[in-house]
Amino acid sequence: MSTIQIDRLLDTVVKLGCSDLHLTVGRRPTIRHHGGLKDLNTKVLESDDMVSLMKSITPERNQQELQEMGGTDYGFAYGSAARFRVSVFRQRQDIAMVLRQIPSRLLTFEQIGLPEVCKELIRRPRGMFLVTGPTGSGKTTSLATMIDFVNTNLDRHIVTMEDPIEYYHTHKKSIVNQREVHNDVPSFAEALRRVLRSDPDLILVGEMRDLETIEAAIRAAETGHLVFGTLHTTGAAKTIDRVVDAFPVTQQNQIRVQLSTALICVLSQVLLARTDQPGMVAGYEFLVVTPAIANLIRENKTFRIDSAIQTGKKFGMQLLDDHLWSLYSRSMISGEEMIDKSKNPAALSEKVHKMGRVIGRMEWDNDVEVPDEPKK
Repeated sequence: MSTIQIDRLLDTVVKLGCSDLHLTVGRRPTIRHHGGLKDLNTKVLESDDMVSLMKSITPERNQQELQEMGGTDYGFAYGSAARFRVSVFRQRQDIAMVLRQIPSRLLTFEQIGLPEVCKELIRRPRGMFLVTGPTGSGKTTSLATMIDFVNTNLDRHIVTMEDPIEYYHTHKKSIVNQREVHNDVPSFAEALRRVLRSDPDLILVGEMRDLETIEAAIRAAETGHLVFGTLHTTGAAKTIDRVVDAFPVTQQNQIRVQLSTALICVLSQVLLARTDQPGMVAGYEFLVVTPAIANLIRENKTFRIDSAIQTGKKFGMQLLDDHLWSLYSRSMISGEEMIDKSKNPAALSEKVHKMGRVIGRMEWDNDVEVPDEPKK
């Protein structure tokens, strides 16, 4: 199997508008299309196929990393058709690859349904704007849309730190410098350490993975920069807990105080399969840090944030489950999809039953505990 084969596979992915291509030994090449997996009608991949597929697109440095570490990630441009983010890893002594397609076209706020209030918040001169959600929930796309909005409408120096760079931005009204971790700079923490000397207005931290990066990002937000960051958390309250919990217990009170003044908002999102048309739609939870919410963060009362979001609709806030319910009510997503992605499935399924409708699976229990012993 030669490079012709990878080209044919990638052509299919681009033509169908798939999000991912999965390649693994013992299975046909598989695409993820509108959220579901479908096999392509080609031969089942063998070990040799996987090695030559990997070598045909993987840079030397990453092949080396795969040898040493058992895995590697990189981005590559497929001509002018698309860009891909590639994850290569070893499994059962063989190689597996997942290629995620990065859309080359930047979308608008309206196209991805971002809350309107984001437009006002990203004009702020300083503070931290967190975008959170599980892997593959569209965080990168939301951030790219917001950066493009700033780039088009405001004169700013934007510096991004990404691993790898996904969307390429051209200079418009702003200057955009994009630094790729491992290529342009060794780590996020190092990039953040250096960035403050380059007169930035807006800093994007692709992933706030470790204490050092989180600490540097908060410091940058406090010292008069707008900082965009991402975390793999679901829900606004959980995001704040996650940031605080990254620090040693002795520093947590101090961090709560810093967060209460530095944090502007948390946008938490999930991606859902649509039922009204082919494609995906994002469900959002949105927290805007008002003085009342800043108090809850400072006083370690994050458990009260959800009810504060509920009463903060006039600031543009919304709970994830309320947004999911509105998508379901407009017949944009199925009941199963709503329940699967919700934070409180029991409450939503009860609402559905009260309408006299039935969801695919009848019984829902929130946070089911795994019993220690088998029941007699």
